[in-house]
Amino acid sequence: MTDTTQHDGAGKVAIVTGASRGIGRAIASTLAADGFAVVVNYAGNAALAEQVVGEIEGKGGRALAVQADIADTGAVERLFARTQEIFGRVDVVVNNAGMMQMANMTIDNVDILDRTLTTNLRGSWLVMAKAAEVLEAGGRIIAFSSSVLGKSFPGYGAYIASKAGVEGLVKVLANELRGREINVNAVAPGPVGTELFYEGKSDELVANIASMSPFERIGEPDEIAGVVSFLAGPQGRWVHGQILRVNGGMA
Repeated sequence: MTDTTQHDGAGKVAIVTGASRGIGRAIASTLAADGFAVVVNYAGNAALAEQVVGEIEGKGGRALAVQADIADTGAVERLFARTQEIFGRVDVVVNNAGMMQMANMTIDNVDILDRTLTTNLRGSWLVMAKAAEVLEAGGRIIAFSSSVLGKSFPGYGAYIASKAGVEGLVKVLANELRGREINVNAVAPGPVGTELFYEGKSDELVANIASMSPFERIGEPDEIAGVVSFLAGPQGRWVHGQILRVNGGMA
């Protein structure tokens, strides 16, 4: 657990999208340990989101589950409005929510591209834009990309296109917010050991993916959450417009 005496999260509020499981869940728990009140956003599984809230509250933290599809403008507006209604402010916004569906670049698969861009790119635009609208000086906007951009694996075309777009948005928004003292960055994880990662993969495939890192293992959700904690905290105040590739050296 992060030592809250070394973090300025006390009294502040963080929104974490896609926080009901996996990396998002780890981020929500870590920021709560840092002292933030955490809004646990989820798309569809209310029970999982409430579990995260229960775990945070069980450790003395403050949390609230709020449903919202990040690709829907009205839903994003309601997410921020609900946060401000309950907690009175927003200090950190982490847009972790996203989707990945494998598909080769064929005419028949263009619908997968459309869906992926809608969630990952349009959703990032909406969440980041709303965050830029409501955050005050000292605020942090943290988007999520992926280290798979450096690999160009077959079947990842839609996902890579969406995340390349996110990286572009981060750099543009970082410049658009000149003078407002709001940090904008992205985290780009490599393979991380979540339920979604392991689903459908053989032990052989997992071992092959792990071998791509000099550490010869898969990353852990808490390791990604720790980088988000850094960006959200006082140590991250001079990091701006950057894409942090958190991938164990999988260049």
